[in-house]
Amino acid sequence: MSPTATLGTAGEPAFEQELAGGVLTAAGDPRRLLAAAAPDLATHQRHYGPLPWMGGPGRLIQLLEDAGLTGRGGAGFPSARKLSAVAAGKRAVVVANGAEGEPLSSKDRMLLTRVPHLVLDGLQLVAEATSAAEAYAYVPDDLCGPISMALAERRGIDRITVQLVAAPDAFISGEETAVVSRVSGGAAIPRDKARMVVTAGVRGRPTLVHNVETLAQLALAARGGAAWFRSVGTPAEPGSFLATFSGAVVRPGVYELGYGVPLGQLLGAAGGPSAPLHAVLIGGYHGSWVPYPAAAQVPVSRAGLQPYGASPGAGVIAALPAAMCGLEQTSKILDYLADQSAGQCGPCLNGLPRLAEEFARLVGVPGRQSARGALQEVRRLAGLVEGRGACHHPDGTVRLARSALQTFASDVEAHRGGSCIARGTRGRS
Repeated sequence: MSPTATLGTAGEPAFEQELAGGVLTAAGDPRRLLAAAAPDLATHQRHYGPLPWMGGPGRLIQLLEDAGLTGRGGAGFPSARKLSAVAAGKRAVVVANGAEGEPLSSKDRMLLTRVPHLVLDGLQLVAEATSAAEAYAYVPDDLCGPISMALAERRGIDRITVQLVAAPDAFISGEETAVVSRVSGGAAIPRDKARMVVTAGVRGRPTLVHNVETLAQLALAARGGAAWFRSVGTPAEPGSFLATFSGAVVRPGVYELGYGVPLGQLLGAAGGPSAPLHAVLIGGYHGSWVPYPAAAQVPVSRAGLQPYGASPGAGVIAALPAAMCGLEQTSKILDYLADQSAGQCGPCLNGLPRLAEEFARLVGVPGRQSARGALQEVRRLAGLVEGRGACHHPDGTVRLARSALQTFASDVEAHRGGSCIARGTRGRS
């Protein structure tokens, strides 16, 4: 496949490439997530040591508070606060969320195949801390077999039985309330945001849903302690995170780095750009475009990316080559997101298809109407959709659309005039 990214047909992920890249451990630390392949329990215990039981909830909550661990599924919510809220309830449920519906992300799959026992260690620790009555591993159907084998290896050391639930292959299937719905026996679609999962989750009980990377990081923090965990990253955003690189980089793949690394250096972990870049999509299909090389020195952290309306999210880094039109890529992603709607509220069912259609008109996709008035209509629809959905899918889609209008402002003007910069002077640079 070409070193520059290609785009699939409708419904396929943008920047689709085989992830052939290697891994980079944070600061070369042999205890980090990707320091060793340990798919079986014996190898896992030789490398990482036995499961460090923590006792009651107070000790683990304090550790997570001191370490500053935040969720690695995208939202970045403080893990100690979620754990504390669930531990205060009765007959709690804990769930390892490995659905990874984001097309550009492969980090959760890598963890579940490379170091599944770190994830399962973390699940046992939060089950212990919450006195959980039930524990679940919510993973893609094709990984249920391997995870079932890993669970069988752990008989005799685990204190709570973990039940497997297959996650559908859909963008919204990993959303927290969709996970709760599926584990409860329903469809994997989001529910009303007003009901907090930590107090009324699976079958109405207090529920802790943690991304599998969060649980693996937690299992390492329990072994190394808060100071060790904070030895990489920044004081405000400590620890390492997994980033999935795709697009115009030399070595696409999953890499482990500390928060706060400048964007240019982060790309260097994947061998650097394979072609001149125009922008980088950070955070996946619900993420934001960041201009490049203008933002090469921007730290990849929530604080560093805030001026661009971006966040590391679930660690997706997709590099857009200068010869590829960012507006066209965004238009195809918006078509995909509109198709991934749960169809249970107006903003998704009606708003997202209209938004995608008007954005395509703005881009001037062959066979569509002219771009006259499309920019104003995109902005109007974004305002109507935002904040009104049953889940965050409409908000994330609007974020991407607005980010494209800002980052590719000159492209917008060119398209409104019937031309495309990527196919012109920039494409020949």
